[in-house]
Amino acid sequence: MTTTPDQQPAQIQGQPSTIIINNNNSAAASAAAVVAGAGLRRRRQSLWAHFWLLLLTGGIGNIFYAVHVSRWNRDRGL
Repeated sequence: MTTTPDQQPAQIQGQPSTIIINNNNSAAASAAAVVAGAGLRRRRQSLWAHFWLLLLTGGIGNIFYAVHVSRWNRDRGL
């Protein structure tokens, strides 16, 4: 039995079509990881960022950068 290109193949009556869903992770597991803080890493001060901020801003940028990174870590409990 052949079908023309514009026709759908006939379904076998009495058997539902098979649906396969391949999920590598579930939404619940992802949500639990975010709540538990898994995967969050502590931000580190960058030597190169401090170097360029020292040259370009005379040291004032270093203070703002250090405060920003410290606040980011503190707000996330890291």
